[in-house]
Amino acid sequence: MSAAPLLSVRNLTRTWDGRHGCHDVSFDLYPGEVLCVVGESGSGKSTLLQSLSMQAPAQRGSVCYAMRESGLTDLATLSSARLRLLARTDWGFVRQHARDGLRMQVSAGANIAERLMAVGERHYGSLREAAGNWLEKMEIDLARLDDVPGTFSGGMQQRLQIARNLVTHPRLVFMDEPTASLDVSVQARLLDLLRRLVADLDLAAVLVTHDLAVARLLAHRTLVMQGGRVVEQGLTDQILDDPQHPYTQLLVSSILQG
Repeated sequence: MSAAPLLSVRNLTRTWDGRHGCHDVSFDLYPGEVLCVVGESGSGKSTLLQSLSMQAPAQRGSVCYAMRESGLTDLATLSSARLRLLARTDWGFVRQHARDGLRMQVSAGANIAERLMAVGERHYGSLREAAGNWLEKMEIDLARLDDVPGTFSGGMQQRLQIARNLVTHPRLVFMDEPTASLDVSVQARLLDLLRRLVADLDLAAVLVTHDLAVARLLAHRTLVMQGGRVVEQGLTDQILDDPQHPYTQLLVSSILQG
């Protein structure tokens, strides 16, 4: 793992009404590392993810990213055009409901190829080949390349959304409850696929979830939020096996009792 962080967050605060949101969040994320943000609904974890990805920029504090050409850079200093390019190339964002992250009116192949076109690829054969390769990586039948996402199951739609995000080989992926809307058996298959992809592609990821089992399976480190603030953070196994904060203890015990 690199000694230099890919993402460095200091005292990030973003609220919607002065109270609800996230307050004074700080952490570093390193290349190839998966960080899970866990907590109950309303804990501020989704607001944090939106701030990190500049969809709802911080009101206080800083989010710095290791740009390929200039090193660690405060994202607040970048133009809207630069941020849009980052979002289409170096980052991915996987949403809880795949329909929110796909273009439902165009084919599966076009959904994947669209991000490649955004970075300059124009050769139809190359685009189609890349889209087909990613479908196969996502364990989707190549024969479905020209089908629209509305004809896919929920699990297939989510895998297609992941392919759409990963085709440009981003270094950082944000994931907002990627398994929450899926059946348990479908969740397990998707988590196994995600674990392999993260390792194979050396992806860094920030993954929001309320499911500690997801954190256990995927995350190197875990950050626990309550009431918009980080109450505990550390290595995932350490957090889940020996929680120190009363809120973390409650989360872990509720899972064990369930």
